[in-house]
Amino acid sequence: MAESVISVNGLRKSYGKLEAVRGIDLEVAGGEIFAFLGPNGAGKTTTVEILEGYRKPSAGKVSVLDSNPADAGRAWRQRIGVVLQDCNLQPELTVRESLELYAGYYEAPRSVDETIELVGLMDQCDQRARRLSGGQQRRLDVGLALVGDPELLFLDEPTTGFDPSARRQAWEVIANLRELGKTVFLTTHYMDEAQALADRVAIIAAGEIVAEGAPGELGGRDAAALISFRLPSGVGAGELPREVAAALGGAGTPHPNGRVQLRTDEPVSILNALTSWALARDLELAGLEVRRPSLEDVYLELTAE
Repeated sequence: MAESVISVNGLRKSYGKLEAVRGIDLEVAGGEIFAFLGPNGAGKTTTVEILEGYRKPSAGKVSVLDSNPADAGRAWRQRIGVVLQDCNLQPELTVRESLELYAGYYEAPRSVDETIELVGLMDQCDQRARRLSGGQQRRLDVGLALVGDPELLFLDEPTTGFDPSARRQAWEVIANLRELGKTVFLTTHYMDEAQALADRVAIIAAGEIVAEGAPGELGGRDAAALISFRLPSGVGAGELPREVAAALGGAGTPHPNGRVQLRTDEPVSILNALTSWALARDLELAGLEVRRPSLEDVYLELTAE
């Protein structure tokens, strides 16, 4: 694993009696895209603001680019880029003028033309920001964070409100940052976005990290299977074979429409028991489906409480 760009140990943050972050540990390696996921109120925003140096922790150790963000100065700020959830562009400036303005804030900025090309706005370089589409404005927002040539980029919900086409285009821009050797700390509510972009994912719930790992392996996704079907008419869940009933475990009764869904690490044996049972009784299993759990399935399961 590459050298850590972000290292967090025992991080805590309290607001009066409310403990928003409860002793979390994180490591983000250089050159990776790391997705940080969690429901509203989970402590996600507080954690990110501490990493960016906007808030001080109540306890724990935080190192970002080998510095404590709470005490870091201008030289450290030159090495990071931040894209907030809401764009804050100068509406009367063109794309090129906006980037030239921001480039002047840095000692060794990236070429303005190179940045425009990187975010895919060369055809709009002389267009005023207020005349850009929402997706184009977001691209410019990313460009403003990149023009300083940062080592680490924080992206907060970068595609919120985008249509599917604009989201895919934004994904290409973000994925290209990996090719440039940049480290990206991404927060998003879109599970498909994390799946498509992230090398690793961490899920925070109620101020604690509840899972961390590669998107395809999180929560045992690589070994598990979801089996779903509708109960035949007149058949109750209690009549299912014992292997299926055991796999259902604490999942409760079927959905009111008769839909049954279970998660198992032994899909072959469960399917064998289920289909043998149905064939012996001349029953149809409408909508029978076997698939891997999606990242969204795992996320909802882990954050349910």
